[in-house]
Amino acid sequence: MHKFLKSLVPVALLAVAAAAGAQGFPVKDKVITLVVPFAAGGPTDRVARDLAEAMRKPMGGGTIVVDNAAGAGGSIGANKVAKAPADGYTLLVHHIGMATMPTLVRNIPFKVESDFEYVGLVNDVPMTLISRPSLAANNYKELVSWIGANKGKVNLANAGVGSASHLCGMLFQSAPKEDMTTVPYKGTGPAMTDLIAGQVDIMCDQTTNTTAQIEGKKVKAFAVSSPKRLTTPALKDLPTLDEAGLKGFNVSIFHGLYAPKGTPPAVIAKLNDALKVALKDPEFIKKQEGLGAVVVNDKRMEPAEHKRFVAAEIAKWSPVIKAAGVYVD
Repeated sequence: MHKFLKSLVPVALLAVAAAAGAQGFPVKDKVITLVVPFAAGGPTDRVARDLAEAMRKPMGGGTIVVDNAAGAGGSIGANKVAKAPADGYTLLVHHIGMATMPTLVRNIPFKVESDFEYVGLVNDVPMTLISRPSLAANNYKELVSWIGANKGKVNLANAGVGSASHLCGMLFQSAPKEDMTTVPYKGTGPAMTDLIAGQVDIMCDQTTNTTAQIEGKKVKAFAVSSPKRLTTPALKDLPTLDEAGLKGFNVSIFHGLYAPKGTPPAVIAKLNDALKVALKDPEFIKKQEGLGAVVVNDKRMEPAEHKRFVAAEIAKWSPVIKAAGVYVD
């Protein structure tokens, strides 16, 4: 056999094997794992668990479990998936961290744009600007006035360096051009506890974390960060920050589904088909809307458009993070 043809034989066999594996995907008795790079009970964990339930039927009714692998700004869990077998059985559910990690995390052990296959975007989660219940302001205009009258005394809480609330807080802090003391916590839970107790003044966090607190009147809410007002009952009367006077302020924390680089296209296609079915599931939509999240219903459901969207978000957040000089080791 010609040497050139001989060299092609192993490649051809690998291609046949990959195609055969993709054709049989998913094997019903083989578990699919959704890796969440944050602790259990958080907003990304909730999204992943709802998504696992919604994707179970279109994936053939097999078992889909959630594995929490927290740490290092979300990079530990992401790296676990980047290094996993590229067979479709280990997937990543990640939020805006996919766009911030390249700048935020020092010595990141993978490349966001080249070490993953993009399956599709899941949802957009707007942010809410909230305060302790006793704060002497009842709308955004009054809040800005209160901040100005309390220079050097205002505490701005967040869920930790690099968290969604930290990113939103950085943008908000630059708007009134007033100095605020940033108070980072180890998660939204303790930050929210102190906010409700009046130990800190203001926080900007995801609707998935704040809706129940707003509904229960445990915090004051001033505005949402979405381009349009939300329809969630507890949030429907809140103006957007753009309406309130902070023109162009638009921050949403997206969640997306990813697979290891090299996962066969046929497997990605099956995962994408199942994702699209899940995103139209009335129960999934209801659960997400109850959290203030907006389920994706546009071209970002497609792998290529999902990847383009994340690339644009990387370009958006990189200068913000660099200007703030914050990093995660």
